Amino acid sequence: MKHIAIISGKGGTGKTIIAASFAALGRNVCLVDCDVDAADLHLLLKPEVQESHEFKSGHTAVIDKNLCTQCGECTAVCRFNAISEVFTVDPISCEGCGVCSHVCPAEAIAMRENVSGEWFVSQTKYGPFVHARLGIAEENSGKLVTKIKQVAAEHAERQKCTCVIVDGPPGIGCPVIASLTGVDVAVIVTEPTLSGIHDMERVAGVARHFSIPTKVVINKCDINQENSDAIATLCEKENIEVVARIPFSKNVVESMVNGVPVVEFCHDDVTQELIALWKKLNP
Repeated sequence: MKHIAIISGKGGTGKTIIAASFAALGRNVCLVDCDVDAADLHLLLKPEVQESHEFKSGHTAVIDKNLCTQCGECTAVCRFNAISEVFTVDPISCEGCGVCSHVCPAEAIAMRENVSGEWFVSQTKYGPFVHARLGIAEENSGKLVTKIKQVAAEHAERQKCTCVIVDGPPGIGCPVIASLTGVDVAVIVTEPTLSGIHDMERVAGVARHFSIPTKVVINKCDINQENSDAIATLCEKENIEVVARIPFSKNVVESMVNGVPVVEFCHDDVTQELIALWKKLNP
């Protein structure tokens, strides 16, 4: 079973459009949306949620007023000023370090696990789909990505899927690293802009650091031919294959408005490039 991660150094390059197209082109595939901070693959796949689970991560101090003697030991050691003069905890300021609970002589402080988000197991017409939603300003996105990737792999194994398609988050942070863990190939989707080139180099460096085979797709390649050629030159120097050059098309925008993968919406040059790309990745 092959694991393909579709990533990008920056947002808006078109990786989710490509992931949705792969879902439509594949046969018996499992999908996982690892952009847990701003997931949007579901907008094109129209999943039916079958399971919903809480994601718990991190802790917040809670003071039991019945046990608290107001000795002040906790306020003295709290470097985040999360405990007020009347001995209540501000959950926004509390970092969950647990020092206050260790020093409390009355054992009045408990560290309560936070509910930081939700994750879902859904079914689409293309196959099983695992996705998640991290709460606003919550942390541990990498941990949530690891969780849903594990669940997706389990479902893919049970349903004998031929491929797991990972729609990764943008950037180079923890959720990206978690998305790349254990995949067979990383497909970097970039665009011919200065920021696209810069961020492609950064995320390619992350993949190289973890020894993950990498390919590059230049999306909207015809909006700036000079920059597209610069991307190709950079990839040649780094021994990274450019596996597709996808032209700009208004059909892509219209397919998103209609909530349909572009390969099902029309049969233009973009669709032909995506079909050829899928065949290259799955010979």
